[in-house]
Amino acid sequence: MLRRWGRKARVAHGPAGSPLPEERPPGDRLPGRGRRLRFRVDYPRPGRRGVLRWVPSWRQVLAVALSGSAVVAALVGYVYSTVRVADVNADARAEANVYYWADGTQMVSVGPVNRQNVPLSDIPPSLQNAVIATENATFYSDPGFSVRGLARAVVNMARGQEVQSGSTITQQYVKNTYLTPEQTLDRKLRELCLSVKLSRSLSKQEILQGYLNTSWFGRNAYGVQAAAVAYYGMDAKDLDPSRSALLAALLKGGELYDPSLSPAHHRRAVERWGYVLDRQVELGYMSKGERAKYTAFPEPRPESVSTSMSGQIGYLVDVADKYIKNRTGLTTEQLGRGGYRIRTTFDEREVERLRTTVEEVRQTSLDPARRIADRDVEIGAASVRPGDGAVLALYGGPDATEHFTNNADTAGVPVGSAFTPFVLAAALEHGAGPAADAPSALRRALVRGDSRLYSRLGEAVGLEKVRDLAVGSGLLPLSMAPLEPSFSVGTSTPSAIRMAGAYATFAAGGRRTDPYSVTAVSHLGTPVEGLERPAARRVMDERVAREVSEALRDVAVDVMAPDAIRALPPVTAGRTGAEDRVPASWFVGYTGRLSTAVTVFRSRPGTGGLLPLNGVGGSESDRAADFLPLRVWSSYMTGTPASRGTD
Repeated sequence: MLRRWGRKARVAHGPAGSPLPEERPPGDRLPGRGRRLRFRVDYPRPGRRGVLRWVPSWRQVLAVALSGSAVVAALVGYVYSTVRVADVNADARAEANVYYWADGTQMVSVGPVNRQNVPLSDIPPSLQNAVIATENATFYSDPGFSVRGLARAVVNMARGQEVQSGSTITQQYVKNTYLTPEQTLDRKLRELCLSVKLSRSLSKQEILQGYLNTSWFGRNAYGVQAAAVAYYGMDAKDLDPSRSALLAALLKGGELYDPSLSPAHHRRAVERWGYVLDRQVELGYMSKGERAKYTAFPEPRPESVSTSMSGQIGYLVDVADKYIKNRTGLTTEQLGRGGYRIRTTFDEREVERLRTTVEEVRQTSLDPARRIADRDVEIGAASVRPGDGAVLALYGGPDATEHFTNNADTAGVPVGSAFTPFVLAAALEHGAGPAADAPSALRRALVRGDSRLYSRLGEAVGLEKVRDLAVGSGLLPLSMAPLEPSFSVGTSTPSAIRMAGAYATFAAGGRRTDPYSVTAVSHLGTPVEGLERPAARRVMDERVAREVSEALRDVAVDVMAPDAIRALPPVTAGRTGAEDRVPASWFVGYTGRLSTAVTVFRSRPGTGGLLPLNGVGGSESDRAADFLPLRVWSSYMTGTPASRGTD
């Protein structure tokens, strides 16, 4: 390929046969005579004919190979020196906020990425072994990359195909965490260099932990914790070797091996599951005897909506988030960054029971297709544990993704004569009203719903004192109406949650415990402070609370059907009455176990306020809607079907 001009250069002859001076380019010098060498590309090869002119010599092949190797080495060296491990893909680190029911089971995962990072100590060895056996058997001994896989990538590149290879766990972790997903030579070189650097800076355990927390398993689950919940409804630490084998199989592609998607998917999943177990035996991670235990395929549960905010879930999350922000100072932006584990007080069975009850009442009592008055009817409800304040259940509306206002936590619905127990309590606390027969006279007025008497009583006691006692019992100051004569008969607008909590103060003998919906929050494993359980404190004399409870018990006997009374322990309840002129209907009552508030109103966007309840339910009575919250309350508290009714 390279030809040298030197002493033995060919001599040209003139026409007479005498040699002519050797022709050289000016300035060329021979060795030893002060002359320089000149090289030139000698290809196609001279002195050969036909195809042989185009066949390179071994020297030419070697020269090209060495030159190419030098270029590749220089390129790799450059990429290695410039790539930085700190160039982390933030999306791969993102975590969801995970909310848990009171019993510790997962309620919902909220965030752009359904991921919950867990330490390697919370990932069972059976799952670690299954993944290593099938994904990268030489994981603990390789340098972070596969030579065979790299060679395959080079061949694919030469063929013009995608730059893919059999990656190691380290390389897959790099792809999950540090790189964008496209397949290019530059990205492959960066992957290789980052893999080597990670292998030198992180332990194998740290790499394995990162890989298992960032990999996709299908069902919108990133990482083993999210996958364990999505497929088996349990934490990753509780997986057995059989379930672990299926999760390891899903690393080949959740869209290919999720057994619930189709019979073909199921067949592939069973085959891959069996291979994962057999591979562990082959590599010594599992004995044949243990392998023999796992013959039945571990069917996962159907795909759930664990990442959905539909139904009541969105309302529950809304209440929990508000409580967290009020108690801890966390902002909406901080919560939105993800990574929080939130343990709530919500009881899944109670939430479902309340939802079912409300929907049954709507179906049996309302007919919006035929009656205009039955349209735009809204129902809100909340249930609190007396003496504790834990919010166990709420109903915020038909669907949080379609009806955005949380009816259980809205502060825009007048409470009506359900407010009068606070007037009674203030009168008893401060000794106002008729002296000797105050309890009995006021009790009868409460049963009759005599709003005029309670309006006068509030004026006699002092509206400030009534307001202070209501706020002391648990209603929020911002929900209090102006101190006008109508204040005592319920122009204030507390939420259903706060009404249930305030009535629970009577149930607890005058000791108030603020409603709470969250028991613990942690962020990336660190507990968040400020969520200690609210302390109980006395806000009224125990005798006063007992007198109010007895009066409310008379109300319950008066308005509830005998069968409902017999089905419950001693009941105390208040409600809006026939004399109320507020566009809402309430029923609030408690037993020793639950304090529950239910409100019914009509609302339509753009109307500028609440609509009248006249004619709701089909009755000619102006206050037929009063029976709707009673039906919901009694059916929920007794567990009897709403269709049986209570009126």
